[in-house]
This record gives sequence, structure tokens and C-alpha cells, in this order.
Amino acid sequence: MDDVRRTEVDGLRVTWGLVQHHLIAIVAVHDASDASPVVAFSPGNYPDLAQARELLPELARLWDAVRHEFWAKLIPPGPLGAGRRAWA
Repeated sequence: MDDVRRTEVDGLRVTWGLVQHHLIAIVAVHDASDASPVVAFSPGNYPDLAQARELLPELARLWDAVRHEFWAKLIPPGPLGAGRRAWA
């Protein structure tokens, strides 16, 4: 895994990473207060973000946060100025 990250929402912390710089792999979800596992996946069977949403739809806010962080890393925000366009 190229880049391991952690995202926390609603008292849960997801460990996820980028594979080949553009694919999300979900490693595990833990309770943020005591690090107890909620769900963990084995190497080679890490679900991508869409699969994680299907497996654990009740964690939608957590998956949304991962998606947001992923896109912020992939396309960092920058100032709009001459030569740049905002797409609606």
C-alpha cells in the first residue's frame, strides 16, 4: 500500500490506503475512544470504498469523509484565478 491514512468521524476511525496512488483500500475500522476493532479486513481482501459502502452502509458518514480526503489529496484545492475555471 502506497499511502496509509486515518480518518475519524462520529467516534470511529478508519484506516485506509491508496494502492497504486489512486485506488482506495479499506483496512479496518476502530472505535476512536479505545481502539477496539469494529471491523478488520485481511491483506489481499481489502475492500475498495464502494465495496465498504455495500458491506457497512451504516457507516456512510465515515465513507463520505474518506471520499472527501481522497479527492482532496488527488486534486488539492487551489485558488481560482486567471486561466482556471470553476466547474459547476
